[in-house]
Amino acid sequence: MAHKTNPVSPHQTPLHVAMIAPEIAPFARTGGLGDVIGTLPQALESLGVKLTLIMPAYRSVLKGAFKIENADIRFSIPISNRIEKGTTLKGRIGNVISVYFIRCDKYFDREELYATSAGDYPDNAERFIFFSRAALEILKHDPPSIIHAHDWQAALSIAFLRLLPELYPDLSEVKTVFTIHNLGYQGVFWNLDWHLLNLDWKFFNSKYLEFYNKINFLKGATALADYVTTVSPAYAQEIKTAEQGFGLEGIFQEKGDRLKGILNGIDYNIWDPETDINIVRNYTIDDLTGKRACKTDLQKTFGLEENSSVPIIGMVARFTSQKGFDLVTAAMSDLMKKNIQFIILGYGEKHYQEIFEKMKTQYPRRLDIKLAFDFSSEHKIIAGADIILVPSRYEPCGLTQMHALRYGTIPVVRETGGLKDTVYEFDPDKGTGNGFLFKASEVPDFLGAIDRALSVYKQKKLWELLIKNGMKEDHSWEKSAQAYKEIYEHITQNSGW
Repeated sequence: MAHKTNPVSPHQTPLHVAMIAPEIAPFARTGGLGDVIGTLPQALESLGVKLTLIMPAYRSVLKGAFKIENADIRFSIPISNRIEKGTTLKGRIGNVISVYFIRCDKYFDREELYATSAGDYPDNAERFIFFSRAALEILKHDPPSIIHAHDWQAALSIAFLRLLPELYPDLSEVKTVFTIHNLGYQGVFWNLDWHLLNLDWKFFNSKYLEFYNKINFLKGATALADYVTTVSPAYAQEIKTAEQGFGLEGIFQEKGDRLKGILNGIDYNIWDPETDINIVRNYTIDDLTGKRACKTDLQKTFGLEENSSVPIIGMVARFTSQKGFDLVTAAMSDLMKKNIQFIILGYGEKHYQEIFEKMKTQYPRRLDIKLAFDFSSEHKIIAGADIILVPSRYEPCGLTQMHALRYGTIPVVRETGGLKDTVYEFDPDKGTGNGFLFKASEVPDFLGAIDRALSVYKQKKLWELLIKNGMKEDHSWEKSAQAYKEIYEHITQNSGW
């Protein structure tokens, strides 16, 4: 996404924002977080903000076909009573956005980013302690106005900056923003790992990093950051409740007006059915014939019966209960009694993978599962399916439903977080709305929303109206990027922050 950068007045010093994140598309991604950090900075660049990005040098970076060079920055990081050394690589996205990759192969040269199907890497605590401290070492060379850290893997960069200020005098004036993309993942480790941080035990308390006698990386950043954001307005309110606060609702309530929800956007240079190179035929809101061709291609690709009249339901997600896979498995026998085809793309928890592989043999030519998360298949499903399912138990923002709306694929979603900020129940009488929602994470409610969608699907004129309602919407990054810029300007211009 190459935006035209707004010029900065010669009398102005441009905002310099350093984003520290565990993944950035296209270099590495496991889902929405990587997509966001691959696109938000480019939208900010178009608003005249200077950006520096920092992420680990994973195997996908080292082995990928990216233009990467040595950055000639070396550092030594204390981990417990030993020193771990690292180096830095450098790449670029956007117009002139530098991306620094922290290289330490013992920590990051692995097949996956955080976990395998068997579970999390057992050394994740020290991997991301190293990453957070190394990021600050890089920023000493070009101090930014703002450090903007993302999720628990980058959270300790803010904690180390604030709790060990004597180590970072060049960064003493830097303001901090912390964004929570998914509160379900907090970086919680047993207290015997405290020695890895090389922090005084006085910081192991309920004000900072202690959480039920464990270490909580995300809590530390939330407590110490000048400003906290999350990825949709609804989710910012939900995390203040006991139901969705995951034990941290009190700290979010205390944050007051320093907590804000900003809806994620999507990159229309990548997600646009008119120009998408991953689909068999392009189409527009005024000519949907290409979408029908994409449906046929999807059926061929996944070995389903080629029948244009049968609705295809798609699902693209990590195999976890959070994404509603327990609900899908519970509803599957009822779901497959309907005249539908079903395609699921994703991977994750092993028991879900095994369940769906078994189900695949039960419903040949009607159900297919691909245990992967490849870009091409994702685009084919978003373009070729008629309906996309996002039945998450909670969903901070969700990008899948926004991608689907752009492609005229109708979302059926649970009424939570960013899903209810972007999907509105279709009213056949008024012709308003863009999808279908259900409240309770229960099989009857879930199936009821699918049935409402299938009922409208049978009415061609209504279905086409529904498709066009979604395709007309604008979920690009411009508005959200402006909201982030306003936060940056506010905290840099107010000395009390």
